[in-house]
Amino acid sequence: MEAKSFEDSLRRLEQISGKLAAENTGLEESINLYEEGIILAKECYNKLKEAELKVINLRSGIEEIFNKNDEKGD
Repeated sequence: MEAKSFEDSLRRLEQISGKLAAENTGLEESINLYEEGIILAKECYNKLKEAELKVINLRSGIEEIFNKNDEKGD
């Protein structure tokens, strides 16, 4: 199974939410949609955490460079 982008997963979650909110969705379909939604929500959360870690690492890297430059200027 090909990994979905964050945006694709989020769009699908929105679709699932709409279907679950509809009063004409049957029990079996609702359970299947809920299960798919939980899986997608976990995937989105993990992608967001990965992105957050990248930003933190990039920020600490640039701060380290600035700190070294400040030390040289003292």
